[in-house]
Amino acid sequence: MSLGEHLVELRKRILIAAIAIALGAIGGWLVSGYVWDALRAPVSEIINATYRHAQINYPDITSAFDLKLKIAVYVGLVVSSPVWLFQLFAFLAPGLTRKEKRYTYGFVFSAVPLFLLGCASGWYVVPHVVVLLTSFAPKQDAAYITAGDYFDFIMKLVVAIGIAFVLPVFVVLLNFAGVISAKSIIRSWKIATLLIILFTAIATPAADVGSMFLLAVPMVVLYFAAYGAAALHDRAASRRMLAEERSYSNV
Repeated sequence: MSLGEHLVELRKRILIAAIAIALGAIGGWLVSGYVWDALRAPVSEIINATYRHAQINYPDITSAFDLKLKIAVYVGLVVSSPVWLFQLFAFLAPGLTRKEKRYTYGFVFSAVPLFLLGCASGWYVVPHVVVLLTSFAPKQDAAYITAGDYFDFIMKLVVAIGIAFVLPVFVVLLNFAGVISAKSIIRSWKIATLLIILFTAIATPAADVGSMFLLAVPMVVLYFAAYGAAALHDRAASRRMLAEERSYSNV
């Protein structure tokens, strides 16, 4: 394909993805009230846990509209993710070999469920984090929380943990691509475990240590699962190489 044809193809893929996101955002606008009710639920935990008044505020006249629009866009991105992920792959696929396509398919089909699992884990610890961070204020003071800042905080926390759950898939992908070996992965398990614990401690500053380990344990398990997949791949690659060398020597 010429450069012009590539640009036309890119425009087509972007247009389809944009339409899917827009349609998802329309649906997100219709359900934004239910989504916001679920997101604001941890604020009630502040009252139950710290016995102080807590309230979400809208500082200016457009804040409520801006928040509803944000929720709609986020819902649209999540709902339409299969469409725009497919469009991204469809644009890149013509330039990939058959082997690279197989790796990419495996990455997409495993990364999406892990990302959703990580987001669900992040959502589980959100109430603990909200209660902890607001508990630093004196008990005689009320907690007045800005709606936009509160929404951004929750989204950053949930998305960060979701991305962290996908990282082992990147490790396997790099191994399949020949960038790193299984030996180097298992050799670094102590450092990886320490980094995982530090990440969960920072991302989930909950009062109970259990919330941190509820996130750290599955991430460590996923890391060792990535090592297992890489070890099986390296062993199979070694056998293939040995068989090729024997066939070559017989010739």
